[in-house]
Amino acid sequence: MIQLEPLTGDARTLRRAFGCFPSGVTAVCALIDGVPTGMAASSFTSVSMDPPLVSVCVQHTSETWPKLRPRTRLGVSVLAEGHDTECLKLSKKDGDRFAGVSWEATADGAIYLHGATAWLDCSVERELPAGDHAIALLRIHGLRADPDTAPLVFHGSRFRTLAAVD
Repeated sequence: MIQLEPLTGDARTLRRAFGCFPSGVTAVCALIDGVPTGMAASSFTSVSMDPPLVSVCVQHTSETWPKLRPRTRLGVSVLAEGHDTECLKLSKKDGDRFAGVSWEATADGAIYLHGATAWLDCSVERELPAGDHAIALLRIHGLRADPDTAPLVFHGSRFRTLAAVD
């Protein structure tokens, strides 16, 4: 018989279980008053083909999301293998998150990281409360994808690479 651990309120137990599910990592970024602003998000998923929607989950304590939320356009970069340093920079609370990060902005102010496996031009469609997070539904207006570029994978609290199965 499988024995399950009871949830006792210790977030580490739940975080360890969530970490068993590998995820890609995205950068959600925009220019704000001419300054690049962004964050890393691993709670990202496709939602709908019609209309074209994706979602990111953002912790209520985020100081970056309230700055990004009202932007007309957000750039979502699906990070590629080798973007681990960029991901860590975008996850920091302090300092210049874009120091040494190669990026470019569109006329609408969306920011995209160079070398990503996909870029999505998005706007906030809706935001839903979900416990200690918000689920932001993002409408896709345009995209570019390079499926031959390997993604950055986060699993077990560390970055990993995919291995091709022939």
